Amino acid sequence: MKKSGAQILVDCLREQGVDTIFGYPGGAVLPIYDALYDADIRHILTRHEQGAAHAADGYARASGRPGVCLATSGPGATNLVTGIANAYMDSVPLVAFTGQVVTSQLGKDSFQEADITGITLPITKHNYLVKDVRDLARVIKEAFYIATTGRPGPVLVDIPKDVSSTQTEYEDPGPVNLPGYRPVLEPSAEQLNRAAEAIARAERPVIYAGGGVVYSGAHRELRRFAELILAPVATTLMGLGGFPGDHPLALGMLGMHGSKYANFAVCECDLLIAVGVRFDDRVTGKLESFASQARIMHIDIDPAEIGKNVRVDIPLVGDVKRVLSALIERLEAKLPGAWQEKIQTWKKEYPITYEENGHLKPQHVIREIYRVTKGQARITTEVGQHQMWAAHYYTYTRPRTFISSGGLGTMGFGLPAAIGVQVACPGEIVFDIAGDGSIQMNIQELATAVNYDLPVKVAILDNGYLGMVRQWQELFYNRRYSYSELVNPDFVKLAEAYGAVGMRVEKPADVRPALEQALATSKPVLMDFVIEREENVLPFVPPGESLDRMLG
Repeated sequence: MKKSGAQILVDCLREQGVDTIFGYPGGAVLPIYDALYDADIRHILTRHEQGAAHAADGYARASGRPGVCLATSGPGATNLVTGIANAYMDSVPLVAFTGQVVTSQLGKDSFQEADITGITLPITKHNYLVKDVRDLARVIKEAFYIATTGRPGPVLVDIPKDVSSTQTEYEDPGPVNLPGYRPVLEPSAEQLNRAAEAIARAERPVIYAGGGVVYSGAHRELRRFAELILAPVATTLMGLGGFPGDHPLALGMLGMHGSKYANFAVCECDLLIAVGVRFDDRVTGKLESFASQARIMHIDIDPAEIGKNVRVDIPLVGDVKRVLSALIERLEAKLPGAWQEKIQTWKKEYPITYEENGHLKPQHVIREIYRVTKGQARITTEVGQHQMWAAHYYTYTRPRTFISSGGLGTMGFGLPAAIGVQVACPGEIVFDIAGDGSIQMNIQELATAVNYDLPVKVAILDNGYLGMVRQWQELFYNRRYSYSELVNPDFVKLAEAYGAVGMRVEKPADVRPALEQALATSKPVLMDFVIEREENVLPFVPPGESLDRMLG
């Protein structure tokens, strides 16, 4: 049976279990959109291609399934770039489809032509330019396989318009066969035995857990492992929810904006067990002093991460879930001792807290969101001070409930990501905790939420500044606030113009009633919380300093 490339694409998406695409049409993808018109795949029309990429990203993080986005050639494709880079930095399974000019016009500076495979080469796990419709089914199957196996990541498939419109005899390409791509899932028995011996000997172990725990579905194994060896667990921003934040062994986040007790524990441990992490600079601080008293064990599915940033004494390459399961079988339960007592003492002496002075504090807003939602919401964030407050003051007990831009630090991520999360989790409460700067990067996506009756709630922590920029200018540039103060629109009127509900809150006593009112409506709600203007994120490790040199 003959089918067009566009029809083959739709059939392949269906075979991959895709139920939702986030996209924006244009000339080079008209054949694809015509095929989607009758397809049983939901299409969410975002208001910007960057919004489509972030929404697909949020969908993937919340559901565990690959997110899919679609854009036209040229500027449509380049508008996906930030979203693709964001997914790449945070290891999110994403498949991006772009239209392209017809093959005979490639390389001729044609209208709306951009070399999107060249542009995205450094920010994709792999990408394809499909020049023959007979290759399309195989490429799509490979794209989903690559995006979702091993260390997840984005894959881009660029489809010229003549490829999507040309008809060919459709044949199933069969199983994926990529001889050069064989992710290692099972750890070495020899290394497992070495690791078990090191853990048995350790007197002051600490587990440093990241996004790999969440993506591997290893949260239960991590908890069993930690409880077995009585090791406190510090998480990265990406790892929040991978270990219950209310567990006695939980240390919260470590690093530049981490808790004091998490950073002290890393500085004084004798064995650091890194699980699904990449030792980025915001975690390690000054490399020479990072975990200087410890042997370092690194568990990761990506061998390229082992030893990339820090020395590693015991490498374990494999799927985190399988590695932890294998280690649990080799270990005996430990008894509590002086190390566990010291951790608890630090937690009592250096709690994450803030001063209340009668003004509306951002920390108070987030604690009230936690109380009103009973800790059961899925939280997305933009990037900045509000992101760090959301990490500290909302307690995450389940994986895939804290969804934020970690590696790239993308302002404008939170709202479209919340849309993707809400599509993936239609019965759940979804909050975007935003800053008044970040929210304006992709605020047009309020129209998308209204259009599709997606009841996302947006809490803007509005201090009239690019808050994190201002904080650094205060601490390191003598309070010279160079171009970091904002003149904002009336967010309430703006929300109402889009058809959403708008609210403004200026007093602490009004926070909970506003949140309860927001949750009582099925419409998207944007809440403008006018907070203390120069509140800082504390504790804070200055750049280039050791983790034990914290301010606040």
